[in-house]
Amino acid sequence: MTTSTGTDWAAWQNSWDRQQEWYMPDREDRFRIMLDMVEALVGTAPRVLDLACGTGSITARVLARFPEATSTGVDLDPALLAIARGTFDGDDRVSFVTADLKDPDWAAKLPYESYDAVLTATALHWLHSEPLADLYGRIAELVRDGGVFMNADHMIDDSTPRINAAERAQRHARMDQAKRDGALDWAQWWQVAAKDPVLAEPTARRFEIYGEHADGDMPSADWHARTLREKGFAEARPVWCSPSDSLVLAVK
Repeated sequence: MTTSTGTDWAAWQNSWDRQQEWYMPDREDRFRIMLDMVEALVGTAPRVLDLACGTGSITARVLARFPEATSTGVDLDPALLAIARGTFDGDDRVSFVTADLKDPDWAAKLPYESYDAVLTATALHWLHSEPLADLYGRIAELVRDGGVFMNADHMIDDSTPRINAAERAQRHARMDQAKRDGALDWAQWWQVAAKDPVLAEPTARRFEIYGEHADGDMPSADWHARTLREKGFAEARPVWCSPSDSLVLAVK
């Protein structure tokens, strides 16, 4: 979709996907399993909260698979939200909220009091364990009984250091080759965004908020599942994993 500003939002979405896939070649696999589990547990017309939504990557895939779904995207990043809002402009199934997930009252800004599914991917690793556990408690309050929460992210098992080192070396060797073939990394992608007439200003604001990159903790999938149960979910476990990432599913 190209708007009156001349911005091709679909091109920005594609560019974001390619940049993310440089880090995660199996990115679509986790989305596929995520949506499989949404369908299995809450059906094909879910009310979804796309948590730390970025450009709306999850929302796009939810609506492509479930046309009767609705989605609320929440994020603080003004540049990624600009892409998200431009992409879904005019789609009454979608709304976006600007909020800081570290603010205890962030959920008060949402249009609904409860959701069938709260979904997030490659976003919550910028939180340290204690605020992430607090966030999980708030999410448990938002998910209806029988509803689901899923988090796909980099989750490190510190009990396997040799496996971790070998996996990381191989992954980074492949990333280096992809970069030689022209793939953009995180920093390069943001450099392009900063030069765009429409995204330059929100990109500058984004770096005022976050800096270069906010790195929190990356606890194991077992930690995530245990913490989710402690915070109010009845069941939680990984339902997909790669050598470096996991998708943890919790059911209220």
